[in-house]
Amino acid sequence: MSDINKYISDQSTWSEERENQLDLEEWNESIAAAKAKELGLELDEGHWEVVRFLRKHYLENGPVRAPALSDALEEQFADRGGRKYLYTLFPDGPVLQACQVAGLPVPGGTINPGFGSAR
Repeated sequence: MSDINKYISDQSTWSEERENQLDLEEWNESIAAAKAKELGLELDEGHWEVVRFLRKHYLENGPVRAPALSDALEEQFADRGGRKYLYTLFPDGPVLQACQVAGLPVPGGTINPGFGSAR
């Protein structure tokens, strides 16, 4: 198995990404707005749609890998421009920033710049 695959499949390496995770019941829109402000985002309805989609997706599917989550987002928002649209909302990466705002664990490899994050 290549090093990146070991990293992605070994959930113990996700500690940095999991720092953001809240208990799902603790999260609320006030917390999300504060986190967004910290990230330099001002949330509008488009942002909220993405955040709500991610929370619903997480509740239905549990944690998934970044490419699968990116594909799910692109499919959900294809009618608005897919990835281009999502990057207008979350310029540092829709998976990274939207998961942070949603209080969800960021999939492994998303934060590591060597694995293609927008940072």
